[in-house]
Amino acid sequence: MGTIKDVARLAGVGVATASRVISGKGPFSADSASRVQAAIEQLDFRPSRIARALSMKSTNAIGVYVPDFKGPFYGPMLHAIDLELRALDRHMVIANGHGGEDVREQALNGIEFLMDRQCEGMLLTTYALRDADILALKRRFPNLAVVNRDVKGMRSQCFTVDHKAGGALAARTLLEHGHRRIAVIAGPSAAPDNRLRLQGFHDVLAEAGIEREAVPATVGDFAAESGWAGAEQLLAQNAKFTALFCCNDQMAMGAMARLQASGLTIPGDVSVIGYDDTDIAAWLSPRLTSIRIAVGDMGLNACRLLSNLCFQTELPVSREFEPELILRDSVGRPKKG
Repeated sequence: MGTIKDVARLAGVGVATASRVISGKGPFSADSASRVQAAIEQLDFRPSRIARALSMKSTNAIGVYVPDFKGPFYGPMLHAIDLELRALDRHMVIANGHGGEDVREQALNGIEFLMDRQCEGMLLTTYALRDADILALKRRFPNLAVVNRDVKGMRSQCFTVDHKAGGALAARTLLEHGHRRIAVIAGPSAAPDNRLRLQGFHDVLAEAGIEREAVPATVGDFAAESGWAGAEQLLAQNAKFTALFCCNDQMAMGAMARLQASGLTIPGDVSVIGYDDTDIAAWLSPRLTSIRIAVGDMGLNACRLLSNLCFQTELPVSREFEPELILRDSVGRPKKG
């Protein structure tokens, strides 16, 4: 593959003329343009986006930080951002946590990676950082948007759902189906959204006379394996429950598999409700009831905010995202007796 100097030499023009033809900016003759284009095709020349960005002082790119690339949660968000940026002829640079340090240091390193790539705006979703970390980042990098988290001091740049309301909706669903003996597989206590959904869940149960201490609970890490392990732990404890709330769909998937492996039927013996309503929920057996969190819409609107800030577009931006119950086969009424 040739360089711009090779293109200019083959076309018989100066490098400056070749550069003007390639960028479409500045004066050049039709004959020069024709010869440069022919040289480009002959040499299979592709302009360096980085060099062009540096000369124009614009990368036309939005950086996106996610904790990892595993599981189905971040996929819809990244897909929505990608479609929006493609429509705007802009680009996305994605990074996740890296390095051997703790998760906070990994997140900070991943974000530094994006800033080093001269991204014009940055969207991040992580519970590894403190509010103070994110506010410090905003002071260094004003074109910042946060997804699935509410940071005090920059709420106009945060896009999240009311997770407390989501947890309350899950509890009401089980109570309305007649369940009183309910167990929980929680997510990591460090995750603010997990704490909020558990708070909403237990608040509603308390209103119905079911105190938190009466609810058998285990803790997982949002992975399917921890859902299996959590259900196994509940069974080993001989916990008596007719319904199980899992704080995300992947843990619900693992828990359902473990319950069924022990001979229990869903929802005959145990009803199961998940959280997030990821794509997998509709294809489990039985199909999983879940609380839908519009992470794709949150990512899309965060992207639109950054586009307005960075590229002077005037896209509509919404910050209203309500949790929604998606009732499927995994929740039913408890057996009598």
